[in-house]
Amino acid sequence: MAKRDFYEILGVAKNASEEEIKKAYRKLAMKYHPDRNPDDKSAETKFKEAKEAYEMLSDADKRAAYDRYGHAGVDPNRGMGGSEGMGGFGEAFGGIFDEIFGQRSGHRGGPQVYKGADLKYSMEITLEEAASGVEKTIKVPGWDECDTCHGSGAKPGTKPTTCPTCGGNGQVRMQQGFFSIQQTCPRCHGTGKIIPEPCTKCDGLGKIKRSKTLEVKIPAGIDEGMRIRSSGNGEPGINGGPPGDLYVEIHVKEHSVFQREGDDLHCEVPVSFTQAALGGEIEVPTIGGKASITIPEGTQSSKTFRLRGKGIKGVRSGYAGDLYCHIQIETPVKLTEHQRKLLKELDESLKKGGEKHSPQEKSWADKVKAFFT
Repeated sequence: MAKRDFYEILGVAKNASEEEIKKAYRKLAMKYHPDRNPDDKSAETKFKEAKEAYEMLSDADKRAAYDRYGHAGVDPNRGMGGSEGMGGFGEAFGGIFDEIFGQRSGHRGGPQVYKGADLKYSMEITLEEAASGVEKTIKVPGWDECDTCHGSGAKPGTKPTTCPTCGGNGQVRMQQGFFSIQQTCPRCHGTGKIIPEPCTKCDGLGKIKRSKTLEVKIPAGIDEGMRIRSSGNGEPGINGGPPGDLYVEIHVKEHSVFQREGDDLHCEVPVSFTQAALGGEIEVPTIGGKASITIPEGTQSSKTFRLRGKGIKGVRSGYAGDLYCHIQIETPVKLTEHQRKLLKELDESLKKGGEKHSPQEKSWADKVKAFFT
């Protein structure tokens, strides 16, 4: 079967720069690496294609030969591209693989170190706490050195030994055809050591899982879904690598009075029929206390009053949002006979006054009439 064009495999143009070629390869290597796609033959094939394409196009001489002669120019059996350096494939790719799949510690070829996994903690707080900020104490899983083996992972009286598979390097070289690549040793998992007699308390890990208590400072103005990073409080690293981070994800409880939209707050304010008709001053709640607003005579339902600066000052805001009070006029219920009589008298009096007492009703009636004619 004819081999695919190297530029097509990497998805770059023939005049692509070295950085563009490297970037394209890293993306494909991340996607199709066998460690990320176990037992996926299709991914393995694509990974090998990408490796070969990058190995050829990242080398100036090989790329020139390929651009001039095609695949024949880099075929080691043809002699045009030469086969020198093919055994150094692992070295050619060591740097880029280190960037993608981990960082080396110490000398080249030594055991690889990896940053520990990040942890997520979901925290629920009240709207008042979100507005003013708060400090919370949480418990998260942590690790302590095993006090039996003192971190070695070996049974007291014994010691870890050098891995015979990788010779203590933590990596082995896999050869397939003229391709060569280094990967983590399957026996020692990159540590370079094996433990013939593991510690019975920690099962050879050298550490014991214990919960730890942390103080988390929640900044004022934080909102739903925001995260707070606690550096170094995630899972421990591998082979001495740095620990991961802890991300505290904030969830704000539903409030009985307020609804938040960004830095603004909204609330519904029930007003009696007589208050709306006669007007007057009413007291409304705010996130920090109470405030007063003046209701004009004849206020209608759904009228909105804006109180500037009575909302929430967000974590990235220079000033607080506003509070919007939405008026909801309550219709009287469970009336006595006397009250019914008074309302009927009021209704008759209002009707005698004409449409001036119900301007919206007249407007609505005109719109309906126009719709049907």
